[in-house]
Amino acid sequence: MSKIIAITGAGVGLGRALARRFASEGETVVLLGRTASKVAAAAAEIGERASGIGCDVGNPESVRAAFTQIAERHAHIDVLINNAAIFEPFQVVNATDEQILGTITTNLAGPMLCARSAIPLMSAGGLIINVSSESVGLPFPHLSVYQSSKAGLERFSESLRAELEDSGIRVTNVRAGQMFEEGKEWNVNRDDAIAFHQAALKAGLNLGERPISSFESVTDIFRALLDLPADLQAAAINLHARKA
Repeated sequence: MSKIIAITGAGVGLGRALARRFASEGETVVLLGRTASKVAAAAAEIGERASGIGCDVGNPESVRAAFTQIAERHAHIDVLINNAAIFEPFQVVNATDEQILGTITTNLAGPMLCARSAIPLMSAGGLIINVSSESVGLPFPHLSVYQSSKAGLERFSESLRAELEDSGIRVTNVRAGQMFEEGKEWNVNRDDAIAFHQAALKAGLNLGERPISSFESVTDIFRALLDLPADLQAAAINLHARKA
């Protein structure tokens, strides 16, 4: 039976790749993204098994409205993938209010708000996947706010897993490494990007030499999580790119 899968941050990148993969395999996907036109275009490109809904995951009212729309179209949700995130390197001393609050709100509060709205639409066998980052465990510079948001997300995953144990809804944290897709550009201030690369090199991380995986390869892990037998649970998955 087709699963109903809601994916945040699905207009581009990993979220869109997951939506494409699952729809091609017969699942029904709901693409959520801050820019309604972008998720609508992605859903149209994927086909009849996809729909797009504008949703700013950091805005409680936007999240409520989006999941109300989902409930009007579908009787339930089988899977929620909290993928939306802001990744922007900067030093705290130079950070704007928007950089700090935007990162924390989208990366940490967003999954909490989406989970709160999705759980009433889920039942035993449901699955929530929170997408974290390998940077939590590595000495990346200029990412203190991003790393903190993702470390908080991992702690949230652990607590939510215990909270939902009796309901039969599983929660998995996926710590992902560097990924890419053809044509995707990194929308970061050039000076900040240069400073990030230089500071990373000083910390022993040569970004130019570190391996990068494709979004399509990473979708294999998510497919495996969706197909886990009912008597198994994957609490946490750590993914790192490697040279093929």
